[in-house]
Amino acid sequence: MGTGRKVFLWILSILLIIIAGIAVYAGKIYFDVKSTADKTYETVDRITESKRDKKIDYDAGDPFSILLLGVDTGDFGRTDQGRSDSIMVATVNPQKKTTTLVSIPRDTYTEIVGHGTSDKINHAYAFGGMAMSIATVENMLDIPIDHYAEINMKGMQDLVDAVGGVDVNNKLTFSYDGTDFPIGKQNLNGADAVKYARMRYDDPKGDYGRQDRQRQVISGIINKVKSVDTLTNYTNLLEALGNNATTDVSWDTIKVLATNYRDAFSTIHSEQLAGDSFTGDGTTGENGISYQRASSEELARIQKELKEQLK
Repeated sequence: MGTGRKVFLWILSILLIIIAGIAVYAGKIYFDVKSTADKTYETVDRITESKRDKKIDYDAGDPFSILLLGVDTGDFGRTDQGRSDSIMVATVNPQKKTTTLVSIPRDTYTEIVGHGTSDKINHAYAFGGMAMSIATVENMLDIPIDHYAEINMKGMQDLVDAVGGVDVNNKLTFSYDGTDFPIGKQNLNGADAVKYARMRYDDPKGDYGRQDRQRQVISGIINKVKSVDTLTNYTNLLEALGNNATTDVSWDTIKVLATNYRDAFSTIHSEQLAGDSFTGDGTTGENGISYQRASSEELARIQKELKEQLK
């Protein structure tokens, strides 16, 4: 299973529980999952007009896009707005039997729509929450963002604890926030998994190294979620999602996606928006701050691919 698919399934792991759980606990799990879906459902007041020119017909299998955010609040006692630590856009097309996932570096320099500035793309969430994040990503990629799904770092911690810990294979000896992480395979509880996924300044690969460790943790969660033992303890998973995740995908839409959109996951194509590092000089970006800049050619390549998948 590709790393992009693991991230997508993690964010939408509620669908895994629906599909796997209904067959085993047909009655009770249906209503438990519905209750969690209702709890996580939250619409967003858009600050710009959507680029979508017609209403999506889910019964007909129209393709759609979803912005996936992992935000850095909810952990280590943080309660502030936070920033989006991981940013992905998924386009889901059951007619083409393809889901395309694009990872966007959090330090990508772009216009922050609604704020009147250009900055790191993850600042959009800090400045204006999900509404500004959606508007900023729509503007940069020139596609409609139809839905969003968000989970905070406390959610990752609770999910890891709910599945009984995760196994990772650490490639770099480091210490972070009082915890030592030696090289090699190890089992992490929720608090240590979040620390493992957060460190980047001591990693020679920087944010790309952190993304690799985040994918390891996500992979571990998904592997545990798929197990029968975890399914018998699904209430802890639902509680973790219900307390830490939000999405504007309604329960009625989730039911349609779980039945009519399965073909879209037969091929998962992952992409990374690539950028070049530069240091702000006070005119372009803040003086002395590191950024990533995607070239016009790179942006055009990603835009073209996503637009093709939304046809």
